[in-house]
Amino acid sequence: TSAYSSPAKSLGDPGITPLSPSHIVKDSDADDAVEQLFLVVVAIDFGTTSSGYAYSFTKEPECIHVMRRWEGGDPGVSNQKTPTTILLTPERKFHSFGYAARDFYHDLDPTESKHWLYFEKFKMKLHTTGNLTMETDLTAANGKKVKALEIFAYALQFFKEQALKELSDQGGSDFENTEVRWVITVPAIWKQPAKQFMRQAAYKAGMASPENPEQLIIALEPEAASIYCRKLRLHQMIDLSSRAPVNGYSPSDTIGTGFTQAKEHVRHKRQSRTFMVENVIGEIWSELEEGDRYIVVDSGGGTVDMTVHQIRLPEGHLKELYKATGGPYGSLGVDYEFEKLLCKIFGEDFIEQFKIKRPAAWVDLMIAFESRKRAAAPDRTNPLNITLPFSFIDYYKKFRGHSVEHALRKSNVDFVKWSSQGMLRMSPDAMNALFKPTIDQIVQHLSEVFDKPEVTNVKFLFLVGGFAESPLLQQAVQSAFGSRCRVIIPQDVGLTILKGAVLFGLDPAVIKVRRSPLTYGVGVLNRFVEGKHPPEKLLVKDGTRWCTDVFDKFISADQSVALGETVTRSYTPAKPSQLVIVINIYSSEQDNVGFITESGVKKCGTLRLDLTGTDASVPNRREIKTLMQFGDTEIKAMAIDVATSKSVKVGIDFLNY
Repeated sequence: TSAYSSPAKSLGDPGITPLSPSHIVKDSDADDAVEQLFLVVVAIDFGTTSSGYAYSFTKEPECIHVMRRWEGGDPGVSNQKTPTTILLTPERKFHSFGYAARDFYHDLDPTESKHWLYFEKFKMKLHTTGNLTMETDLTAANGKKVKALEIFAYALQFFKEQALKELSDQGGSDFENTEVRWVITVPAIWKQPAKQFMRQAAYKAGMASPENPEQLIIALEPEAASIYCRKLRLHQMIDLSSRAPVNGYSPSDTIGTGFTQAKEHVRHKRQSRTFMVENVIGEIWSELEEGDRYIVVDSGGGTVDMTVHQIRLPEGHLKELYKATGGPYGSLGVDYEFEKLLCKIFGEDFIEQFKIKRPAAWVDLMIAFESRKRAAAPDRTNPLNITLPFSFIDYYKKFRGHSVEHALRKSNVDFVKWSSQGMLRMSPDAMNALFKPTIDQIVQHLSEVFDKPEVTNVKFLFLVGGFAESPLLQQAVQSAFGSRCRVIIPQDVGLTILKGAVLFGLDPAVIKVRRSPLTYGVGVLNRFVEGKHPPEKLLVKDGTRWCTDVFDKFISADQSVALGETVTRSYTPAKPSQLVIVINIYSSEQDNVGFITESGVKKCGTLRLDLTGTDASVPNRREIKTLMQFGDTEIKAMAIDVATSKSVKVGIDFLNY
C-alpha cells in the first residue's frame, strides 16, 4: 500500500515497445519479420494420459508433421501419441518416458522395482493443487516424493530432444534449439500459476529462457482445437447429427462403426505422418457467416474444457464469447469408477496394499482396463473381459485367505462375473455405469454453458480430445444437444489439439479477443471520503486522511480483452531511495469488488518493479508507468520510468510470492 495509484485511464500507449512484438503489431508485414526468426514450430501436447508432438516449417506452413511412430504400443489402442509416464532411477535420474518407461518398469523384479520412481497421470496435480509453487511435490508409484518441477522439466526435455533429433535426421544436419519456436498446450481452465509453472519447467528443460521468453508460447487446448477445426473439410469429420450420410456411411453406422471405417480409410492413406492443412477455409467453415458462434469441447484424460468462439470475417479471426469453463471431468473419471468397483468387490484395504506392493501389476491391470474401456459402446450386447494379472489373484489369496472367485460371488455385484479363463467379465451395462458419472458431469456443465445469454444461437459443437473417441460420450452429447446445434467430431480426434497448436504457433494473433477468467486488481490508498468509506479503513498519515485496502480493478471477470490491449497504472516509490516496488495482485471471481479484504478476494501474485540501474538524479517524485496485458494466453507486464522514458525491469509472478 506504500505506492498509491493515480486512477490512470486504461489507454495503451503506442510509443512503447511491446513485450512480444508478434502479438501486438497490427500490420502483417512487420509480423512476418518477427516470425521468420524461427525455422520451425514444434508443438507439444502434454496430456494427462498421453502426449505427443508435431511440427511445421515456417516456410511451408500448410504441412503439419506428426511425430514418428513410437516403439511399443497397446493392443486395442492405436495412436500416434505415447503414454505420459516417466521413470527415474533409484538415484532419481531420468531413465525413460512413455511405453519404454512403462515396459522397463514392468519387467523389473518386484524387489528392485520398489526402489525405482514411476510416475503417471501427474499433470492433474497442477490443476488440483490450490497453492502451487516451485516446491510442489509429486508422489511416485512407490510412495516417494519428487519435486513436480523436476518431473515436468524431464518430460519436456525428453520431447525437446526427440523433436530436435527427428528434425536433425530429416534435415541431415544438426538442428539447433534456437531455430525452434516451442508451443506447449495447457487446459484453458488452468489458473495463471499452473501456466507459469509450465513455462518455468520449459526454461529448466532448456526450451527457452527468461531472457528470451518469446521462444515459448503457451497455447490453450480448446483454442488450438478451434483453430484446427476451422480448416476441416467434409471428409475429415463425422457429423453426428447429419441425416445424410457422411463419407457414404448412413447415420446409424456413424456412431461407433462409421468411426472405425473412417479410421481405416485414413489409415490406408496415412503411410506418411504429414497432414496437409489447406490455406483455404474448410467447407464447414464456408457455412459459417460473420458473427456465427460455435463451441469447442475438449475432452481429454484429466480435464474437459470448453470455449465459445465467434467468427470475425474476412480473415476468419476468432473472438472468445464466454470465459473458458470446465473441470476435472476427463476419462480418468472412468478409471476411478473402475477402481471404486474393485474396492467394492475386493476391499479398499486390499486394493491400497496391492497398488503399493505390486505397482507394476496394478499398471498392467489398468492397461487391460483401458483397452476394454475403448470397446464400450451404447449398443454393445456382449460382455467385456478384463484379464486380472496373475499376481493379483495370487496376492489376493495370500492377503484374504480365499480366492478372487469367492470374493466375486459374495460381493453382490451381480453384473461382474468371474470367467474360467481368469478374467473379470463385465456386462455392457456395468461398463456403461462406470462412464455415467463422468459423462453426466460433462453434459450438465455443457447445459449450464448453453444457458448463458452470451451463448445463444450456437451453430456447431466440435467434440475433440482423446475422450471424444468414446461412442458413449458422442451419443450422450448428440442426444442432449443435437437439437440445438450440429455436433461435429474431427477424424483423428486425438490429434486435433496437437495440429491446432502448431497452427497457433505459426500465427499466434489469430485469436483477437479473449475473456478474462477472473477479476484482477491491486490494493491502494485513496483519499478518505466521509460517508462513502467505512471508518475502520481510515488511516491518517502526515495530516492526510486515507482510506486503506481499496481494490483498484484492472480487469473484470468475463470482460472481453483484445490482443495487445493494455491496462495502464502509474506508481510512485514511497521514498526516493526505494529501489524495488512490490505490489500485491489480488483476484476474485466476483465482478464488483470494493476492498481487498472482502470475502472471495485472494492474493494471487506480485508485480515487482526493479528501479536499480535507473538514473538516480531524477526528480524527487518518480512516476513508474506500468502496462499490463490480459488479452493473451498468459498475463504479461512491462513498465517505464516516465521522467527518463527508459524501460524498467518488471516481473509479474503468480508462483513465488
